[in-house]
Amino acid sequence: MRMAQHGGSEIGYHGDDGWPLFAVELGARERPTVVLMHGGGPDHRSLLPLARNLADGYHVVLPDVRGYGRSVCPDPSRHTWSRYAEDVIALLDHLGVQRAFVGGAGLGSTIALRVAAGYPHRLHGAVLISIEDIEDDERKQEEIAFMDAFAERVRTQGIEAAWAPILPELAPVIGAMVREAIPRMDPASIAAAAAIGRDRSFRSVEELASVEVPTLIFRGMDARHPPALAENLARTLSRGVLAEVGMSSQIDTIEAFGAAFAPSIRAFADLWSAHGSSPSTHAS
Repeated sequence: MRMAQHGGSEIGYHGDDGWPLFAVELGARERPTVVLMHGGGPDHRSLLPLARNLADGYHVVLPDVRGYGRSVCPDPSRHTWSRYAEDVIALLDHLGVQRAFVGGAGLGSTIALRVAAGYPHRLHGAVLISIEDIEDDERKQEEIAFMDAFAERVRTQGIEAAWAPILPELAPVIGAMVREAIPRMDPASIAAAAAIGRDRSFRSVEELASVEVPTLIFRGMDARHPPALAENLARTLSRGVLAEVGMSSQIDTIEAFGAAFAPSIRAFADLWSAHGSSPSTHAS
């Protein structure tokens, strides 16, 4: 197993459709597993400080979500919410992990919710940081137009020009994560990943009322990650908990991000690891 350049060990695996994907892992595999997924734009490196803050007690796995980082996928038809959720299950299967904590930021939080809704038997709990908005029909059409325009700018003007009008509207740390990752972005893959805008994650918060997986929720702080949505979701989920800490302008680096959210994630995982059938999440 190769060591990743910036920490952890590299994992190569495949989605159910056979597509090659990439992740890194930190911490011993015999510990409970925590899968954390980055937001739309960055790659796994944006979550390395958070992972390092958890790896002394947990086996932390950071995938490059399909389309990002080294999980290059330039085929727009392969970017759907169901495919992203299936990629998480494929990763757990590759590792021999029966149950895990699954979470993420932004895009990663939506994927974690899809896993919680579709595969609750594979989760100890879910962690949602700065969850993405759930649009009504009118705003969904606006989202499609937004993502299509982004993809067109990527194809015709390049990655930096594509992000330029978006970054000022995002939370400071999200903007920092994206800027740091831009040199590693594959233009064709990033343009293809924008096709996710045409898929529907959920139609409403009420649709998630049936999700019974313990869920830790951190507020976002911008229009694409509205704090009111986090609060509504915490009220709707039967085992949803709203964290005291949330995104803020003071969290402006990936190190600050990791330091801010790791204690709450650790406390949550410690609690639900103890409630689970066994501290070990791995198949024999």
